[in-house]
Amino acid sequence: MSFRGLVKAAIPARLFARIEPYGHLAEAVLAQAWNGFPARDLKVIGVTGTDGKTSTCSLITQMLRQAGCKVAMLTTVAVDYGDGAGERPNQTRLTTTGAMSIAKTLRRIRSSGAEWLVLETTSHALAQYRTWGVPYSVAVLTNISHEHLDYHGTFERYLAAKRRLFELTDNHKTGLRAGVINADDPQADNFVSAVSNPLTYGIKKGELRAHSIKLTAAGSRYTAKIGRQQYRIQCHLPGSFNVSNSLAAVGVGHVLGLTKEQIEQGIAALESVKGRMTRIDEGQEFEVIVDYAHTPDSFKKIFSELKPVTRGRLICVFGSAGRRDELKRTKQGFIAGQYCDVVIITEEDDRDCDGWEIMREIAEGAKTAGMVEDQDLLLIHQREAAVQRAVTIAKKGDLVLLLGKGHESNILTNGPGGPGSMVKRPYNEITVARQAVNKRLGR
Repeated sequence: MSFRGLVKAAIPARLFARIEPYGHLAEAVLAQAWNGFPARDLKVIGVTGTDGKTSTCSLITQMLRQAGCKVAMLTTVAVDYGDGAGERPNQTRLTTTGAMSIAKTLRRIRSSGAEWLVLETTSHALAQYRTWGVPYSVAVLTNISHEHLDYHGTFERYLAAKRRLFELTDNHKTGLRAGVINADDPQADNFVSAVSNPLTYGIKKGELRAHSIKLTAAGSRYTAKIGRQQYRIQCHLPGSFNVSNSLAAVGVGHVLGLTKEQIEQGIAALESVKGRMTRIDEGQEFEVIVDYAHTPDSFKKIFSELKPVTRGRLICVFGSAGRRDELKRTKQGFIAGQYCDVVIITEEDDRDCDGWEIMREIAEGAKTAGMVEDQDLLLIHQREAAVQRAVTIAKKGDLVLLLGKGHESNILTNGPGGPGSMVKRPYNEITVARQAVNKRLGR
């Protein structure tokens, strides 16, 4: 049992609620001390934001590797210890794991001889001091939008948790104390003021700007300009949101003093990120894409990007998680209803909640946008069946968009033990989608 768990078991619940934040801090301090403050000699780049963190981390990591650096990386998708063995799947379902787990992982990274660590850092981790003792040199903000209010309570608290990464970076007196901040985000100024050496980037605003953007199904090309310096960027991750993510990586390279060639070659070297805009191509006459998008903001971005370039209908399959932000469910449904021709609502991770109730909440949003149940709005609880239905009804030129699961390897669902009981059902969206397409093709 963790230090926090021992304390929780030993004292009354009302008292624990008052001291809980300090329990998290005490656990983090003990974890770091027990493991010999393993990150002390690492140069750490932290990436936070609502969306785009994993892709941005992968771009930064690849760029540093191309520059000859020995780099470790921890993200929602993967763990790379910097030992040359490559990425392993992150099986924890946590972007930033618990304090003791992080400390143990950092100890292993240090023993591998890594010089750099690119660390995807969540608002939960920051609010719970999980990364206390990690010496951030550079903090990166991708964006801020509606997410995790089930935990933080208010948007202001969510914002304050994200800002803490930049405050920690600024407190690292021997580091660069640099922040790379998305100037296109309305909250950018909140983060600029938290760090000594801010660099803003953006498509519309910022010191580092993307110009002459050319988007294709295979990615983008653009020129990044800051002062008299120019970088010709080729990014293999599709979508204008990945222009922004790759621009953040360019900003990191710039503040680290990498050469023009190192930055350009590094961004171009990343071919894909598992479960992020992953195309399923089995020779079918319609498109199938798997993506991890699961917030209203990411829905709006991905739909607005893909709708104009879809020749046929846009068919979307998604759900919303139990025990997570309930306010976003109707918003997800409404946005999908605005952009999609067919919406299929299904399970995401019900946990111990009523999956049909979650689906009905999403459906209310879609109906508000004008969709009609059993016509262009379908509710199919089992996700495998929902994916198969989407693929079955797809016609030439259509796009089937599967959202919310991305890289994940299971679905959390109701267990046999009643309330609070959950089980993991093995599930891989990429595999399920590929099987559904092949079944449609008669293979």
